[in-house]
Amino acid sequence: MKSSDYQPEACNLIIFGIAGDLARRKLLSALYHLDREKLLHDDTRILGMARLEMNPDDFRNMVMNSLVQFVGGNIDQTVLRRLMQRMGYRSLNFENPGEFNSLADWFGANDRHSIFYFATPAAVYPDICAGLHHAGYIRDDSQVIMEKPIGDSLESSKVVNDAVASWFREEQIYRIDHYLGKETVLNLLVLRFANALFTSNWDHTCIDHIQITIAESVGIEDRWGFYDKAGQMRDMVQNHILQILCLLAMEPPVDLSPENIRNEKLKVLKALRPITRENIAKKAIRGQYAAGFIKGQSVPGYLKEADANTESTTETFVAIKVEIDNWRWSGVPFYIRTGKRLAMKQSEINIHFKAQPHNIFRESYPELPPNKLTIRLQPDEGLELQMMNKVPGITELSHIAKNRLDLSFSESFSNKRVVDAYERLLLEAMLQNQSWFVRRDEVEEAWRWVDRIIEAWELQGEKPDSYQAGSWGPTSSISLIARDEREWDE
Repeated sequence: MKSSDYQPEACNLIIFGIAGDLARRKLLSALYHLDREKLLHDDTRILGMARLEMNPDDFRNMVMNSLVQFVGGNIDQTVLRRLMQRMGYRSLNFENPGEFNSLADWFGANDRHSIFYFATPAAVYPDICAGLHHAGYIRDDSQVIMEKPIGDSLESSKVVNDAVASWFREEQIYRIDHYLGKETVLNLLVLRFANALFTSNWDHTCIDHIQITIAESVGIEDRWGFYDKAGQMRDMVQNHILQILCLLAMEPPVDLSPENIRNEKLKVLKALRPITRENIAKKAIRGQYAAGFIKGQSVPGYLKEADANTESTTETFVAIKVEIDNWRWSGVPFYIRTGKRLAMKQSEINIHFKAQPHNIFRESYPELPPNKLTIRLQPDEGLELQMMNKVPGITELSHIAKNRLDLSFSESFSNKRVVDAYERLLLEAMLQNQSWFVRRDEVEEAWRWVDRIIEAWELQGEKPDSYQAGSWGPTSSISLIARDEREWDE
């Protein structure tokens, strides 16, 4: 799309769960920035709904406090007034279809199409759909944005998807994974398919292995009830990490149309080699953090967190050797790891290329290190290429050293603000572009692969390996990659 195409039509945006953490942290900030960039149609209206009773002043104060906290104090008052004029609030019991009739005066006689954003637990989605249908607000041009997690297994995801599909067609459904809105994740397609340097070297003939690390230094942050039922496998691997892996491994799509991009991602998911009880000991590690130190501060172990179940065997760390059974990636392992209470907050991809077959610089550098491409997702988004270079100097004819070509987005594009993922994805939904949303068969194929691993762990009956908060995970994760004579990038 050209920049001139990024002008969505007027719509009704209805956010269910507007008082929740996601809406306050991300959605309100995204709407503010979209309005500031004049990417919201003048006639677009926004309705927030939750169970919480709030009068107009209470709602305005909630929006203001959220923006000050998550956007910052330098808020454009003109934009804020314009945004607030668009917004309204209604308290609603989502489980009572009859209460949805009370929204008739807000919808009025306008002919704008509606986007329903479900920022609630997935268990509530069927009730919301039933209420919208009861009141007659679902039309052929309506859209629904569904937040993850969509179920906690293949079977439960089918229940949720079937329920929503009773009222919405697949082309009306936008399953959001905010990692697909991150600048550097979107840049993967450009990096791979717009640069001959990488396009012609992106397979088993040139790449030795790939590492994906999504590390968090925080713990569960008062989300015990949700997190203990999910764990790191369901919370991070099933969606975010597998989506990144798909973009790294997919074949070139015919074009950038939603179906062609998602078709290629689905092929990757179908090609993932199953991990079962027979091979899980050598393929997948899970851990659980114990007490330790983060930035010099003492932090409790997972079982000592507030409201903890002291017998919980939920994993807070996962490391997996992923293999893709197709021609392009034959013999190239993808090592993924993700966890909480790790040494630092860091999300990055490291592509390790194969070493040179012959070293003519061995007098200067006895063993040439392979090239490595690092794609930083956070905190400093950018690209870094590790390569060999001559050391400057008149007598240094064959003296070489390892150097890095560093492309930091914040430095290279200093006049450009790095767009938040939710901001981008909200805009794409308003433009009715499904390219960066997840199709149902992708969700189910990812669950199918993940369910086998979870089932294998349950059959093992072993507790997760313990690791100290502030470390890089259990020592068994080191063995996972060391077994192949490799090591994690840290």
